[in-house]
Amino acid sequence: MLNWENVRYFLALAEVGTLSGAARLLQVEHATVARRVESLEAEVGLKLIDRRGRRFLLTADGQQVVTIARQMNDQVHAISRLSASSHADLNATVTISAPPAFAAARLAGPIAALCSKYPGLNICLLGETHYSSLERREADIAIRLTRPSVGNLAIRKLREEAFRPYASRNYLATTPREEWRFVAYDESLEAAPQQAYLLALADKRSIALRTNILEIQRALVMAGGGIAMLPDFMVEGDDATTWVSPNHAPLKREVWMAVHTDMKSAPAIRAVINEITAALDRSGATAD
Repeated sequence: MLNWENVRYFLALAEVGTLSGAARLLQVEHATVARRVESLEAEVGLKLIDRRGRRFLLTADGQQVVTIARQMNDQVHAISRLSASSHADLNATVTISAPPAFAAARLAGPIAALCSKYPGLNICLLGETHYSSLERREADIAIRLTRPSVGNLAIRKLREEAFRPYASRNYLATTPREEWRFVAYDESLEAAPQQAYLLALADKRSIALRTNILEIQRALVMAGGGIAMLPDFMVEGDDATTWVSPNHAPLKREVWMAVHTDMKSAPAIRAVINEITAALDRSGATAD
């Protein structure tokens, strides 16, 4: 009988192509990945990978095995979702994946209240910008600024958030318009609507600083580093920060919630969804 752990490690290596990448994905040493894959090759009696420098390529047999292994992996996760969704009480752990700044501003309060209301409910709130897999239960609920389009998901639009170019009042008072500096995302988020808005405003002026972390962008703005596209909720009540272009409409980003259809009726997940949506309804600016 095959050792499932060996299959799982082989899948990770097949996905990323390097031992170091698979090790990071699995949070183990790269030697463990190599040993597991060698064990799988011994179990099935087939050569599954060819090493080319630091990269690994699937052999013809490896390609067939990885196709079957992915199907097996999907079924394992389907069993996990079935088990989790069948629990009739709220004594469970629910993992939420959301952009860090949004999670801090919009979700922390409702989640704290929910945990007080249901002491047996545990919440894991992941502040992340990448899309965690709901199929593999890396998260149970995902909140994103882009409408999810892949997977067997139940999707709901929660609200819209306004982004505007902000700077410190002192920076604008002491810096001529032609010398404005800008704080942008790095190249990995070059396609983000906020980036396009900011680059259009900057025109040929300097992009002096780049960071993908909104909290760092805000800190740079407060320190006089330049102008950044920030959501309104990050600067509410901050009199030292001001909107740079009051005659221009803000950029509106839609906020979406997604949950796997197998999980949407699980009592614990339903309780979290209801609390989040109710809290955002109360805070205003909700959109369906």
